[in-house]
Amino acid sequence: MKKVGIFGGSFNPIHTGHIALAKSLCEKACLDEVWFMVSPMNPFKKTATDLLDDQLRLEMVEKALEHEPQLKACDYEFRLPKPSYTWHTLQAISKDYPENEFTLLIGGDNWAAFDKWYHHDDILAHYPIVVYPRQGACIGNVPEGVTIVETPLLNISSTEIRKRIKEEESIRGMMPECIEQLAVRNYRQL
Repeated sequence: MKKVGIFGGSFNPIHTGHIALAKSLCEKACLDEVWFMVSPMNPFKKTATDLLDDQLRLEMVEKALEHEPQLKACDYEFRLPKPSYTWHTLQAISKDYPENEFTLLIGGDNWAAFDKWYHHDDILAHYPIVVYPRQGACIGNVPEGVTIVETPLLNISSTEIRKRIKEEESIRGMMPECIEQLAVRNYRQL
């Protein structure tokens, strides 16, 4: 059975921190692959006004991961009802890919709010969860089925990249070079 980590997010845009984190999680959580689950609408970010089109974000993730064999871009949530609830995604993807064992990968900030997630008890009961540290997030005690892993903390955020693009500042090194121009062109139009 293939062990697959689900790394969900808006990836608005994907950056080098996401990629380094996923590679580290793949190794530390003993995963065969990490799927970057591009979310069309995060229930916690319903009011986002600077969210690029789903297909553009997916295209950037695909290009950014082109030379990373264990990391895959995934548009699975594009076919599910919106907003994208992780529980729905895990239920559907487990049914469609019974040959895979799915592990949910989340940051300490999301873990701190996990009790507010839709069907969080069911997720906890049926799927392994790997929590990685995020700056300023207190992870605390975790129940059985949840593993905390130490991963590198890169101080890069999608929010900062979008801000720098709007202010015409350099984003060199913050995202893979192969998608820099695509990001600049599209975020400047928002």
